[in-house]
Amino acid sequence: MKKLGIIGAVVIVLFIAIILLTNLSNKDKLTDNPYGTDNLRQSTIDLLDNENYQNIILPEALEEKIAAGGPVVAYMFSPECPHCMKMTPSLMPIADEVGVQVDQLNILEYDKGWNEYNIEATPTLIYFNEGKEVSRLVGDYSSNEQVIHDFLGQVTK
Repeated sequence: MKKLGIIGAVVIVLFIAIILLTNLSNKDKLTDNPYGTDNLRQSTIDLLDNENYQNIILPEALEEKIAAGGPVVAYMFSPECPHCMKMTPSLMPIADEVGVQVDQLNILEYDKGWNEYNIEATPTLIYFNEGKEVSRLVGDYSSNEQVIHDFLGQVTK
């Protein structure tokens, strides 16, 4: 019975240690994050240092960019969407290659984006020009990168 109590105590101590280490790690990641808040879901926190998710834009900034009338490519994603997690590593290098800025809106954190941009599924890429939607690409095209290339290519024409 004593052994069982000792094992139980060790397990509890390990869980507490894991929780403390996770909280410390999250605190470091949240410093100067692009969302401007510490109230983020864990799946978002986990992407803060991911090289493919460094073009985060806040909803107000995206609205301003679209209203300014220039070309804007908005990528609506959720860090809990497995299709987004496959698509983004294909999308971002292609965007760099063709010289297109892709602004990433996390609609898990900003769920009003679903209605504001009529998002039916993630991932969704939307190309705006002169303040209006020009075209949209819905779904994971990581297995057909030519579609991504062609979509982004229309921005540079």
